[in-house]
Amino acid sequence: MRSQTTGQAARKGASMTRPKETFRIGGFDKPLFFTTLALLFVGFIMVFSASALPAAERYQHPFYFLIQQITGAVVGLGAMVALIYLKPAIYLESKVVYGLLALTLLLLSLCFIMPPVNGTNRWVMAFGLRFQPSELAKLSLILFLANYLERNRERLNEAKCLLACLGVIGLVVLLILREPDFGTSVLILFISFLILFVGGVKIRYLGAIAGLALALFIVYFQQLPRDDYRRQRWEAFLAPEEHRDRTGFQVAQSKLAVGSGGWVGVGLGESTQKLYFLPCAHTDFIYAIIGEEFGLLGTFSVLALYFLLFWRGLKVARHAPSLSQKLTGYGLTLILCSQALLNISIVLALGPTKGVPLPFVSYGRSALICNLVAIGLLLNISQRKPLNEFSK
Repeated sequence: MRSQTTGQAARKGASMTRPKETFRIGGFDKPLFFTTLALLFVGFIMVFSASALPAAERYQHPFYFLIQQITGAVVGLGAMVALIYLKPAIYLESKVVYGLLALTLLLLSLCFIMPPVNGTNRWVMAFGLRFQPSELAKLSLILFLANYLERNRERLNEAKCLLACLGVIGLVVLLILREPDFGTSVLILFISFLILFVGGVKIRYLGAIAGLALALFIVYFQQLPRDDYRRQRWEAFLAPEEHRDRTGFQVAQSKLAVGSGGWVGVGLGESTQKLYFLPCAHTDFIYAIIGEEFGLLGTFSVLALYFLLFWRGLKVARHAPSLSQKLTGYGLTLILCSQALLNISIVLALGPTKGVPLPFVSYGRSALICNLVAIGLLLNISQRKPLNEFSK
């Protein structure tokens, strides 16, 4: 019994041993940093272009949404810079990770006692400010998985270990699903499975779990009433012409905006679809306004920036010195780029409509701050290299 206990302690100690690393301040990934700034700059321009008229009519100030976006960017950039120069990797420590996860679960629970906004409970409101905890959930769950998989790397495929991890994922997904936010819950579940796969969980276990999750989502979807907006959005995607004047109106207007832009667009500020023809023009459908005002050249340029972000993020993750840092890098890169791909797909009518913003470009302070924190974590990891790599 004593030898068994000693063996378990040795395995646990080995799983927590990270390779020696060197932290080179200022050696962060410059292409990733400037790509993020470029996307921010595009976001400022397009948020003002798409929101000036409604802001002037609703708040008597055409710069209202732009100022709010800049405020969120200042907070997010401050956090990003602080993370860049953070030498100890405290974001990987168990106390910080589990504390952040507990805070996230608390905020997600508080959403249900807050006054609903547009029929949903997605925000926590206090002192005149609103925050969307599901954005924080993306970060905290990735950090939790990275920490958990490293600490338990020797017994990941044991039932008790795997079920405990899946229980945390399921709780976060369930709370977000009940807000309701179907798109974000599916996205988080998808990224969690990818991290589990990269972390070493056997694919046959993941396949069984994914099949069960899919079955539960189908049952959940089938139980939705006929007049539920999520059900109607899916039906509009399958039969767009039949729902063109109802649920499919937004996507139809989005396609019209992108198509009318041609090769080089109608010019900055000259969009007609943003004049109350296309709902959510400055949030979920801002990519359509980019297509209308800057044409195919503009949409391809923005898409290229996301491909560059994807490439640099994967490079940071691949060269990270420890498993937890690798998983954190992969998770953050995938969540940002998957969200961008999902948003663009929806704008182009390649998927059912979901309330998923375009990272760094769409209006939304909660998402912007959390996305910049994600980039700060990636830039911090990019400065950490195995000790022997710097000694060569």
